[in-house]
Amino acid sequence: MRDKITRNNKYGLPQAIARPQIKASKSLNLASPEGQQIIKSETKLALKTHMATFKRLADM
Repeated sequence: MRDKITRNNKYGLPQAIARPQIKASKSLNLASPEGQQIIKSETKLALKTHMATFKRLADM
């Protein structure tokens, strides 16, 4: 059995662990036609997913 060393903060919760940053392995050119298609499809998906939220914000 592994012994786990945890350090708790003043609230009794475990402290955050410093983790290495992950660098992007791909670069996307959003100015190309393929990039523009990605932007359009992601925008449509966001609008469809959050339709009720955008409607409430528009009615404010």
